[in-house]
Amino acid sequence: MLPNGPQPEPLAVARRHFFRECGVGVGKIALASLLGDALTRQAASATAHDPLALRQPHFAPKAKRVIHLFMAGAPSQLDLFDYKPMLAKHEGKPLPPSVIRGQRYAFIRSDAAVLGPRFKFAKYGGSGAELSEMLPHLAGVVDDICLIKSVHTDQFNHAPAQIFLNTGFAQPGRPSLGAWVLYGLGAETQELPAFVVMSTGGGISGGSANWSSGFLPTVYNGVRLRNQGDPILDVSSPPGVDARLQRDSLDLIGTLNRRRLADAGDPEIATRIASYEMAFRLQTSAPELMDLKRETPETLRLYGADLDKPSFARACLLARRMIERGVRFVNIYHEGWDAHSDVAGNLKNNCGTTDRAAAALVTDLKQRGLLDDTLVIWGGEFGRTPMVETNAALGRSLGRDHHPQAFTMWMAGGGIKPGISYGATDELGFHVAENPVHIHDLQATILHLLGFDHEKLTFRYAGRDFRLTDVHGEVVRGILA
Repeated sequence: MLPNGPQPEPLAVARRHFFRECGVGVGKIALASLLGDALTRQAASATAHDPLALRQPHFAPKAKRVIHLFMAGAPSQLDLFDYKPMLAKHEGKPLPPSVIRGQRYAFIRSDAAVLGPRFKFAKYGGSGAELSEMLPHLAGVVDDICLIKSVHTDQFNHAPAQIFLNTGFAQPGRPSLGAWVLYGLGAETQELPAFVVMSTGGGISGGSANWSSGFLPTVYNGVRLRNQGDPILDVSSPPGVDARLQRDSLDLIGTLNRRRLADAGDPEIATRIASYEMAFRLQTSAPELMDLKRETPETLRLYGADLDKPSFARACLLARRMIERGVRFVNIYHEGWDAHSDVAGNLKNNCGTTDRAAAALVTDLKQRGLLDDTLVIWGGEFGRTPMVETNAALGRSLGRDHHPQAFTMWMAGGGIKPGISYGATDELGFHVAENPVHIHDLQATILHLLGFDHEKLTFRYAGRDFRLTDVHGEVVRGILA
């Protein structure tokens, strides 16, 4: 142990520190060995100095970037996408025991009565896809999207289901999809974070584990933008600190950090260097990004976005501006879909907030020639039950409970086949009946569109190679263009 100061890491003491400090004689003895390691150390150092350097995927990608519209709380697929006349026919009656046997629920009994669709459905576009009357704007772009009606998950509570969808594992600690994408592809921009997270509602059940880098270096973490004030906390300089003083300070800190990086080889030091430099550049790039005055009135009307008011519409427009500026992965969380009571009122409110902007994002990307290589994903962590949730003690009525067995998501652009509906559920919307898509299958497909074999995009940690899909998952070929 060294007195009066920070202690070197064991690896540094055992090798580099020892040879540096122990004199000329030992240095000469070790010279040949050190020279033999020189090229290896140089290559590792170059990688560590720029962990976000551009890298090539396993094969030519269809998508270069992702915008994930995460409907946290889980929308009701039965009232938006998956029309089941049999539910209306059997409303008020319990489901047959053969259907519900062995199922687990968060709040209702398995013998709860059926609840029919709350809204009218109609067919739209050349594809004839059925959509609820709550999605009039999505109906206008239905031929540009792929509806996946057979998604299923292993989790039936919000936090583990959200984390599972984002990281492939139900507990915090694994890298998120956005982190894996940055790790595999690197960043196209040095002016903005390459992985950005926004939210337009209340708290997110899974929290920051949804966009964490897990055991990957923290440079691959998602960066959360705030809805008000500075988009990133403390991006503005404090009083009395001008650009020259800040630049000089960062140069000095950077020099010290690079010396420590060369000595210790810790990738977290590279993260620290990159973070300081990014923060400096963000003081210019972040205000420019957030300034929507440069958008045309027609574009603002398309999204229904207010120049200054935080909203889902504003977040979608910012997402388009971000990917134009090289951001690789954008998560937008819109919370509030957890309709344990008054599912109809919940959907009216949330669809009124999100439908126009989500459809506008698809339209806007297509008009600008960006949809072909931008993958847009929409959906929640699971679905809602065909049975009603009513609980007088909790003040709940005409709601739906959590339903992991079958739900709907939609995707667009980035190599996805447009204008199709894939998969199907049974006549009661309870179980997947055709072309099941597990969450790991969804993750494998997203990575495939970005040019990765999901079984080969790995990171060694704790003695074994981990991957996003971690021993499961098949690419869903039927939805690829």
